[in-house]
Amino acid sequence: MNKKKVALITGATSGIGKATAEEFAKHGINLVLCGRRQARLDSIKQVLSKQTDVHVLNFDVRDREKTLNAIASLPETFKTIDILINNAGNAHGLDPIQTGNLDDWDAMMDINVKGLLYVSKAIIPGMTKRQSGHIINIGSSAGKEVYPKGNVYCASKHAVVAITEGMRIDLNPFGIKVTAINPGLVETEFSQVRFKGDSAADTVYKGYKALQAEDIADVIYFAVSRPAHVNIADVLMFCTAQASSTIVKKST
Repeated sequence: MNKKKVALITGATSGIGKATAEEFAKHGINLVLCGRRQARLDSIKQVLSKQTDVHVLNFDVRDREKTLNAIASLPETFKTIDILINNAGNAHGLDPIQTGNLDDWDAMMDINVKGLLYVSKAIIPGMTKRQSGHIINIGSSAGKEVYPKGNVYCASKHAVVAITEGMRIDLNPFGIKVTAINPGLVETEFSQVRFKGDSAADTVYKGYKALQAEDIADVIYFAVSRPAHVNIADVLMFCTAQASSTIVKKST
């Protein structure tokens, strides 16, 4: 009988991370769910434990020491990570470069780039030792093109694309799959964070049907469920109404 796979998902308390956890649970993949909100982790674990084995880790990917210690603390039954979903990420502010907020810049680079690297650093050695594994980095259409006032956020997601490509090259000798999933507009808490609770966030998804977190989770599961010889290297996803970062067909 084949051992059930274990997937570690960062940013698992909402949005794409939570939807991916739910999708994986349906297929019997054991889960290590990571996030900053303990109460949410606990409630998700309670629900998904009816379908699969779940372990939760409460830490902020920006904190290198806590990230490494948390992953090192995994019990034996969860230590072998077969699938890593680097999903934790945020956008902060939407300002032209000349008036950008330094704290916003730090947050985006620390979470989107350095946090992804910290988590990967903790898990990749085990994958290289076993010569197996699959890493999926959640990027963004902002990693493919730069849009007005996107400057540092776009830079952070361009970095995710570059890191993903570098991982795929470096880990190729070990048979490890590396995938980038790059969504456009997805209706999650993303805009609430970006606009810091301002009412502007309420208009982002009005007048068209944006991608839903479950849509991304479907594609993530598709990628991880391909045969051993198939790697879905790079995916760019838009809703039908979106043609680029700046072109969205909205009803009037």
